[in-house]
Amino acid sequence: MSFHDGKSINKSKRLAQNAAFVIFRGLSFAVVAILVIILAFIIFRGISVISWEFLTEMPRDGMTAGGIFPAIVGTFCLVVGSMLFAFPVGVMSGIYMNEYLKDGWFKRFIKLMTNNLAGVPSIVFGLFGMALFVNRFGFGDSILAGSLTLGLLALPVVIRTTEESLKAIDDSFRVGSLALGATKWQTTSRVILPIAFPNIITGLILSVGRVSGETAPILFTVAAYFLPRLPNSIFDQVMALPYHLYVISTSGTNIEASRAMAYGTAFILILIILIVNLLANWLRKYFAKRVKMN
Repeated sequence: MSFHDGKSINKSKRLAQNAAFVIFRGLSFAVVAILVIILAFIIFRGISVISWEFLTEMPRDGMTAGGIFPAIVGTFCLVVGSMLFAFPVGVMSGIYMNEYLKDGWFKRFIKLMTNNLAGVPSIVFGLFGMALFVNRFGFGDSILAGSLTLGLLALPVVIRTTEESLKAIDDSFRVGSLALGATKWQTTSRVILPIAFPNIITGLILSVGRVSGETAPILFTVAAYFLPRLPNSIFDQVMALPYHLYVISTSGTNIEASRAMAYGTAFILILIILIVNLLANWLRKYFAKRVKMN
C-alpha cells in the first residue's frame, strides 16, 4: 500500500467519523427541540390560567372554574404512598438478588419475570389492583389501593436499578470488608449500599416520573371524577392531576370552556415532576459527596 493510498483511507475514515458525529448531534438536537416545542406549547396555552387561586382553590361549576388544589394533593399522596411501598421493597429485592441469591436458573427466572413485569401495560396493573386491593382486600377506591397499585407499577424499575447499581461496585470492597471480620449483612449495609445509593436514587427518579403521570392504574382504584374536598384518611378517594386532565379534556361538562384549564393542569403536572426530579438529583449528588468524603 502506497503512502497516498493510506492517506486516502485515513481521510475517508475521518469523513465517515465526522458524518456520524453530525448525524448524532442532529438527532440529539432534534430530541431536545421536540421537548422544547411540547413544553412551549403547553406553557403558552396554559399560562393564562395559572394563578394562586388556580393552585389553592377547589374546582367549581363542573370543573370549568376554580382551582386544582385537590388534584395536586391527591397526586402528592399517591406518589408518596407508592414510593413508600416500592422503594423499600424494590431496594431489598435488588439487594437479595445481587448479594445473596446464587447464580442459577432461579435467579435467571426472577430477572426474566422482573423484566416482563416492567413491560406490562399500566392498564393491566389497574385491573389487577382493582381485583386485588379494591375488591379482594376490601380497601375500596382509596389512596391505599391506588398507592399499592402504582407501587407495583414502579417496583420493576427500582429492583433493576438497585441490582445494576450493586453489580457495578468492585468486588474488592466486599472481599476487604469480609477479610476484616465483617459479616455479609454488615458488608452489604455499611459498605456496599452506601456506595451504591446515589445510583439507586436514579431508580427513584424514574419511578416517581412514571407514577406521577399514570392514569389507567388510578382510574380503577382511587381517582374521583369530581371531588372538591381533601382526603381525611388513606381509605378516601382523591382527585389526581393525570385523571383530572383526562376528564376535562375528553368528557367534561363543557370541554371548550375548560380547555385552558386542561393546559394549565398539564403545565402544573409537568412542573411537579420537574421539581421532584430536581430534588431527587440533589439527593443523589448529596449522597455521592458523602460517599467521597467517607
